[in-house]
Amino acid sequence: MIRSRTKVGKQLLNVLAGVALVYLFVPIIFIVAFSFNKPRGKFNLIWQEFTWDNWLKPFSDPGLTDAFTRSLEIAAISTLIATFLGSLMAIALARYSFKGHNGFNFFLVLPLTAPEIVLGSSLATLFLGQNFVDFGLVTIVIAHVMFQVSFVALTVRARIRGFDWTLEHAAQDLGASPMRTFWKITFPLILPGILAASLLAFALSIDDFIITFFNSGSEQTFPIYIYGASRVEISPQINVLASIVLFASVAILAIGNFSGKRKGSGRKQRKLARA
Repeated sequence: MIRSRTKVGKQLLNVLAGVALVYLFVPIIFIVAFSFNKPRGKFNLIWQEFTWDNWLKPFSDPGLTDAFTRSLEIAAISTLIATFLGSLMAIALARYSFKGHNGFNFFLVLPLTAPEIVLGSSLATLFLGQNFVDFGLVTIVIAHVMFQVSFVALTVRARIRGFDWTLEHAAQDLGASPMRTFWKITFPLILPGILAASLLAFALSIDDFIITFFNSGSEQTFPIYIYGASRVEISPQINVLASIVLFASVAILAIGNFSGKRKGSGRKQRKLARA
């Protein structure tokens, strides 16, 4: 009786997991599929017929291309800054115990829990009140770094939470300087977490609309351009560029996963050879 209930429970759990996966992947499948659609009219919302023309001319819309390029530029700059700052914060929080440690953790999580409309409007008020910089590329980068840092710090911190700090002590006992110890021991071990955090921050930057909308001024990013153009036209090139970002992200993750497995198998082979 207990075994039958357990079997039914496992089957039900598998069904629910499958439904959840379908719910998550249907929008992605829709985006990719409609990048091959040839719409009749200006709105790419109803499937008409298959075509390769959209992929052969992905940058045929100059305004959309400029907005897409600007989003990549903003994401690259903000991700570099946030990854650097967030990684240092994660190392400090994981390695040291200092006065105000718990309070610092609270303020680190705060940007993640605050509604984006609150964060975006607050930053816009700050920029307007100080009047030290015009709305545009600089204000968007500052706004993105504000929420990216928290994601990076928490992701990297989760990676190094179980880090064996005695490895650093062993390296220094063997004559390595603190800087050499960091680059030869600590950094390679926490690098996967840093790369994962940077990919997450990059994706969040490209995807962000609300915070960017409040602090962009006349600057057009990919989400803002789509929002404005959707009232007049939804071209297939929007789906094409979104699919390009998706495929690039999947390729990077696949390469990272394959590289990690290859290194792991190489280490096992070396251990077996030594044995």
